[in-house]
Amino acid sequence: MSSTELPFVPPATVLPKVAPVRVGEGERLRSVRLPGITLTVRSRPAAREGLPPALYIHGLGGSSQNWSALMEQLEGDVDGEAVDLPGFGDSPPPDDGNYSLTAHARAVIRLLDASGRGPVHLFGNSLGGAVSTRVAAVRPDLVRTLTLVSPALPELRVQRTAVPTGLLALPGVAGLFTRYSKDWTAEQRVRGVTALCYGDPGRVTPEGFQYAVEEMERRLQLPYFWDAMARSARGLVNAYTLGGQHSLWRQAERVLAPTLLVYGGRDQLVGFRMAQKAARAFRDSRLLTLPEAGHVAMMEYPETVAGAFREFAAEKGAKGADGASGDSVGGSERRDRSAGASGEGASGDGPDAATASGGGADDTTSVGS
Repeated sequence: MSSTELPFVPPATVLPKVAPVRVGEGERLRSVRLPGITLTVRSRPAAREGLPPALYIHGLGGSSQNWSALMEQLEGDVDGEAVDLPGFGDSPPPDDGNYSLTAHARAVIRLLDASGRGPVHLFGNSLGGAVSTRVAAVRPDLVRTLTLVSPALPELRVQRTAVPTGLLALPGVAGLFTRYSKDWTAEQRVRGVTALCYGDPGRVTPEGFQYAVEEMERRLQLPYFWDAMARSARGLVNAYTLGGQHSLWRQAERVLAPTLLVYGGRDQLVGFRMAQKAARAFRDSRLLTLPEAGHVAMMEYPETVAGAFREFAAEKGAKGADGASGDSVGGSERRDRSAGASGEGASGDGPDAATASGGGADDTTSVGS
């Protein structure tokens, strides 16, 4: 280990008492102990029995809270759960200190195998999108449909605004940043993260902003917070360098599940130009573009994303966006439509319009890449 690399912090005996994680109205938290990991799972009871299961996976620096708004929108369509990946949210670090992309994917697979809920409608944002892609590629039996919001798939030309996040992967950078930012308040940090991840930070409510500040204050008390961030960033960058069958783009091509891709036109972390490449890579895909959205469209425009998922799942004959059963998953159809990106309506022609096309080939702001 390099002398500048952050040492691994053992999860046992070092965890301080911190404020409890916020649980929104109608939500529940439970802890699931699995071999080598303990995962916190946030759930929202389904509106009725018999709805198909769904699992939501957050991005780097995020948590299950990032999905609360979309989970509420879809409570009448799916039986939803959102997981805190190891070292994030309320989940402690993994016993072996492994934050690689494969390790995160393994954690999701273990959770699904243990719960017996698969196949699920699998949702992933950014890092969670890369994790979900790998899960869908290696365990197609666990995935009914795949919905990826700004998935962190390899880019040759990274946006300048995404460079600081990528630098976290370098040994010693997290430690330097920790010292540099030691005097920053939680409010300053949240404003910076919101400006980076939202297309329009003004969409965050005062109440949501305060929740995010409280969550940031809680995270900063955790001794493994920066370690989890740095090692997960390094794991993602390392995954970008893999070739052959382990390449994320190659694995995207192997995904059998119908895939809904959601990209924001104002995303500062995942290039909007990658949308068409992703639509070509996933063999049975539909693309939803939201010109005014940033990196976390499911938080900015939950109504729009929920509506797109319902239509997508119904079109694909997947069991359940409307509770109905369908055994066949149809091939891709090419179609275009517009939806209001404000999340208020289903049509719009102006700058806030969202475009969806079929192709083939945390109200909290505790967000991350």
